[in-house]
Amino acid sequence: MPLKHEHKNPMKKLLTTLLTVGLLTLAATTGSAQTAPKSVIHVVTVKFKADTKPEQIKAALDGVLELPTKYKGITHVWVKSIKVQGEKTHAFVMEFADEAALKAYTDSPAQKEWYKTYLPIREESTTFDITN
Repeated sequence: MPLKHEHKNPMKKLLTTLLTVGLLTLAATTGSAQTAPKSVIHVVTVKFKADTKPEQIKAALDGVLELPTKYKGITHVWVKSIKVQGEKTHAFVMEFADEAALKAYTDSPAQKEWYKTYLPIREESTTFDITN
């Protein structure tokens, strides 16, 4: 039985080519989205003083949540500890736009205001500032 010769549709071929190029571009873009960000992750683990009341801890963590509205260099915060190891009882994370934003935060009015709630109840803390 002879093979039937199909007419190739130039529009279909063009659309297939464009779709292929689009998918390859998306794959390349997705791969490059994994490049190292320039933001700084500020990770703090905390042990609060033994006589600290739960409402004081809540106020301190709520203060962390409010910091992005008071300091534009903070882009994201996290305050809910899911797993805690060691002597520290809590942790929070602040993401700064870049290293300059982190440095400018030190002694800023936003930090000083939040410290009024946080420092009196903090027994000890450990900080890690991480970037690429």
